[in-house]
Amino acid sequence: MPVRLTILAPAAAGAAAFVIPDNRVRRRLMVVTAIAHLVFTLMAFRAPARQMFDGALQLDDPGRLFLLITSVLFAAAAFYTAGYLKREAKGQRQDMVEGRIFSNSPEARFTGCLLLFLAAMSFVCLAQNLGLLWVGVEATTLASAPLVYFHRHHRSLEATWKYLLLCSVGIALALFGTYMLALSGGGEVSLGLPALMAAGPTLNPVLLKAAFVFLLVGYGTKMGLAPMHTWLPDVYSESPSVVALLSTCLLNVSFLAILRVRQVLCAAGQADFGNTLLVFLGLTSMGWAAVFLLRQTDYKRLLAYSSVEHMGILAFGAGIGGAGMFGSLMHLLVHGVVKGAMFLLAGNILAAYMTKNVSGVRGLLRALPFSGPLWVAGLLALTGMPPFGAFVSELTILRAALSEQRYVLAGIFLLLLAMAFIGITTAGMRMAQGQPGANAPEAGKREPWSATLPPLALLLAALLLGLYYPVPLSDVMTTAARITGGF
Repeated sequence: MPVRLTILAPAAAGAAAFVIPDNRVRRRLMVVTAIAHLVFTLMAFRAPARQMFDGALQLDDPGRLFLLITSVLFAAAAFYTAGYLKREAKGQRQDMVEGRIFSNSPEARFTGCLLLFLAAMSFVCLAQNLGLLWVGVEATTLASAPLVYFHRHHRSLEATWKYLLLCSVGIALALFGTYMLALSGGGEVSLGLPALMAAGPTLNPVLLKAAFVFLLVGYGTKMGLAPMHTWLPDVYSESPSVVALLSTCLLNVSFLAILRVRQVLCAAGQADFGNTLLVFLGLTSMGWAAVFLLRQTDYKRLLAYSSVEHMGILAFGAGIGGAGMFGSLMHLLVHGVVKGAMFLLAGNILAAYMTKNVSGVRGLLRALPFSGPLWVAGLLALTGMPPFGAFVSELTILRAALSEQRYVLAGIFLLLLAMAFIGITTAGMRMAQGQPGANAPEAGKREPWSATLPPLALLLAALLLGLYYPVPLSDVMTTAARITGGF
């Protein structure tokens, strides 16, 4: 029952949010739903896997892992959003008093779509049928697009259309790949994951490889792999920070969709073909992102290109296989909590300095006594500095590449990590140091607890993941890596 409620609870709450007239009640509903979803996820984390709807839905270990990070990030987002919407509503009343036009979208639409977005992502985590998986990924696009247009600005409108068009092209390619996957079984095998894997040796290898290419490009567009990532910087830059945080969850579930297809490829004995493509796209994404990180002037776009880099790390680790797959799943958790914290902190900085330009932000450590130090800690965590978890996950992937004697790939991996480190820390530390400028908030101004506690909790989780993995979590990660073809 808790497994079903991870879909039903946010879906019902999302529908209710559209009709509830009181904004305060709506915000409380969002927070309560986020807490309930996290409780249901934890209850289901170690429960035996049970099939639902004739096996179409089932929470296996890969799904458990992806559902956990989705639920944790949404809980942080919900607490942050409750305070954010309250401050936005206060600003709306002030603008009405001063006679200005306030153009924010209604809270009902924002909160309702936010909760439906959670339901769609939970559905993807449970889907064991590749047709239903496609439906779930498409639902995440439809639920999240209105969130990007929250500020109703011409740039956010442009970002929304770019997001819809590019992701629609990607999901169309994924649909074609799903159709080819069905054809590879001669039309006699269902799209259920167990049935496809059981029939793996009998699948047509040519059609199967072609299907994987289309699915990788299609879901890779949603995941943010280069060169299909072009929607991502605009969406992250123009949408509210909490939407960018949840977009991290969207990238994760798109990666899960790729891993599901990879399971079929491994069962058919074509794992090397898939691994080669994953390694290539992983290094391409890391290299593409590193170039833009070195001379980035917008700190929200900086975080966006950092996401492209880290999606490349996930793909590279999965393509290396073995312990690399385990390292990739470790990195999935760490990147989720760190990037979530950084987007929330970016929202705090934007609210205080009223600019997204790196050169317009100085003296964070002095001007924002809570967000400033957390921003510096987040930079260290994001670039894989010890003792944060990204150091352990990246080291695990590197060791896997070396153990496979893929020394050239390991060298390229290290070089691209170094380039990204230089780009991120150069811009990020420049913002933290120096004297606050004229646009900085007045010294000693109190930051709302709803804006600082969620990123603090996420960064503490990133620190914990660098020092210790609970046994239940480690067991699930090991099994998930084995299922997805790591061992």
